[in-house]
Amino acid sequence: MQDNLEVQVLGKPLKIMLAILRYVMAVQFLWAFFDKLLGLGFSTKAESAWIRGGSPTFGFLAKGATGPFTGLFNAIGGKGLTDVLFMLALLGIGIALLLGIVMKIGTISGSVLMFLMWAATLPKTADFFQIDDHIVNLLVLLVLLFAKAGQYAGLGRKWSAIVKKAQWLE
Repeated sequence: MQDNLEVQVLGKPLKIMLAILRYVMAVQFLWAFFDKLLGLGFSTKAESAWIRGGSPTFGFLAKGATGPFTGLFNAIGGKGLTDVLFMLALLGIGIALLLGIVMKIGTISGSVLMFLMWAATLPKTADFFQIDDHIVNLLVLLVLLFAKAGQYAGLGRKWSAIVKKAQWLE
């Protein structure tokens, strides 16, 4: 019954678009992970790659943070734990989105990460409300969560059946 209602409400074209949007977001997170890990040259030079001893968070947090939270972000930028947590987040969120599994954890974690990255780049002025790509990505992740986008063109349905007693793992 629920599936029939979802089909009527969402329709096949919207489900296809949600699946595509999920894949695009997955690529974005996974590309960021591999670029920082290997120094592919997009935002990380080869000599600054994590596998070569570089820090995936130092430049953004310790040098690029602005606004009212600059001190906090400068303090954690480039630290080993911050680097590990950031890289695990990029990889985990990317895999969750790609496969359509653990979407609650993946999309909520991704939304928190996007919010923190947005907060790290606030202007230093009192007029610090801004909407940038981090806010747009945060909203896209929430749409994917509430639309149950892992159920379309992924392993989400099978995964939901496996973890049906632990719905927080969906």
